[in-house]
Amino acid sequence: MQSAPKAIVSADADAALSALRDALREAGSPDVALEQGLEAAHLVHSITGDLPLARAALLDRAVADAMDMPSALRTLAGVEAVKLAMQLQQLGNFQLDSRWSAQQALAPQQAETVRKMLLAVIGDPRLIVVRLARQVVRARHAREQHESQRRQIAWETRELYAPLANRLGIWNLKWELEDLAFRELEPESYKRIATALNEKRADRERYIDEVCRVLSARLAEAGIEATVVGRPKHIYSIWRKMQRKHLSFERVFDVRAARIIVKTVADCYAALGVVHGLWPFLLSEFDDYIATPKGNDYRSIHTAVSGPDSRALEIQIRTQQMQDQAELGVAAHWRYKEGGAGDRRYEHKIQEVRELLGGKRGEGDSDELSRLSAGLFDDRVYAMTPKGEVIDLPRGGTPLDFAFHLHSDLGERCRGAKVDGRIVPLNQPLRSGDVVEILTGKTPAPSRDWLSATAGYLASSRAKAKLRAYFRRLDAEASPAPAPAPAPAATPAAASAAVANAGEREPLRRRAPRAITPSKGKSPVEIEGVGDLPITLARCC
Repeated sequence: MQSAPKAIVSADADAALSALRDALREAGSPDVALEQGLEAAHLVHSITGDLPLARAALLDRAVADAMDMPSALRTLAGVEAVKLAMQLQQLGNFQLDSRWSAQQALAPQQAETVRKMLLAVIGDPRLIVVRLARQVVRARHAREQHESQRRQIAWETRELYAPLANRLGIWNLKWELEDLAFRELEPESYKRIATALNEKRADRERYIDEVCRVLSARLAEAGIEATVVGRPKHIYSIWRKMQRKHLSFERVFDVRAARIIVKTVADCYAALGVVHGLWPFLLSEFDDYIATPKGNDYRSIHTAVSGPDSRALEIQIRTQQMQDQAELGVAAHWRYKEGGAGDRRYEHKIQEVRELLGGKRGEGDSDELSRLSAGLFDDRVYAMTPKGEVIDLPRGGTPLDFAFHLHSDLGERCRGAKVDGRIVPLNQPLRSGDVVEILTGKTPAPSRDWLSATAGYLASSRAKAKLRAYFRRLDAEASPAPAPAPAPAATPAAASAAVANAGEREPLRRRAPRAITPSKGKSPVEIEGVGDLPITLARCC
């Protein structure tokens, strides 16, 4: 990947950010931190147009403690920028545990939980953009780090930040994050595709810009009101498609792509005629998902043509309604890319964050933004184990909930807990981002008080069910086995009936008489006037 171009910001914004950088340099901030902070600030402003937020990005990187800045610097930065910088610094350096590695990647569900936690610990959604921009800058300059640190940054970028940028629709950051991570984690594949492209990313973008200009002019001539946007495919997305569809590079026809958005379905087909009139199309690469929508209700026309300079070019044509459905509805682009059915409540919150980030806001809108964003992610708590595994708990979840979530045995043997290294009560509510360590005994010794609603030990119905099950087992083991009931005294009539019934159930079996050989001595039975006789004793004898 070539070095990223400088983000485009207005002259006034650039002058304001440069003035703040120079003032910070005079105050003693290190040059490396200042330049990387300014790079992140330019990115933030190019995406949001929010100057206080861009200033906060610079302060966050260049100042150790925004609260202790000299008053002259605070005045130059502005009240809102200082407030945002303080919030960023309170979040700390969010990253995955250093023992995790790219070879031991998170399961998709766990990675998703980590991204939810990142959203939950950030109170103002605008700060998400700063975090993403800061990660882009970290990844750009990762080659200055040791190899293990480079891979750690790349893995965090791929697993956490790129998917989050994708969810929020911040495409330019998403694409760069993916390519930067791919370059570090799969260097051979990266080089192979980059060589096959035989052009710089900036060249591909210029090519797409020219395609968009030509298309816009021809559509206008045809009387079709349309918006044409470019979509140069990036190296990582090319590799993903090759892997997913088992294609060679030559069979990937959407390395360069453009999207036409029109008002009506009829306009879609009219625009298709304009495209095919401009460039020869590839018959095998035509798909009409308007006539035959995909299973997730995705609708669009896809066609591939031999564009300018005989380069393969994909064109997507859809209405604005189809575009909104694809990006924000059940056919969401991020869900198509990542797979899975998704969490409806979480998707709704992502949509709210997108809307909060979507408008250009002035400095006076911060209170309204805070009001709207409050409570977006406060119904869940995302705490971490010392090894970095993120545990999703309901609001009000405690260390005891945390223990039972990990394993029933851990909850039953729980004796205490540490949060961020400090001993805390077992009924202390956890906050997103807390690192929880459970202290255990050798044998189970839970208290029935833990089930008390007023004591506040457990907020999770799952944990309560596990604890109740434990006490039921304990009570069953402690109770003596019931003695068998004494048989009732039998009356003569009942005895006769029992004998009759027994006879009905099984006929009496006669046993063969047991012969007793006469002994040489005296017979055991004496009959007067008779000598020794062979005798057979009856069974009753």
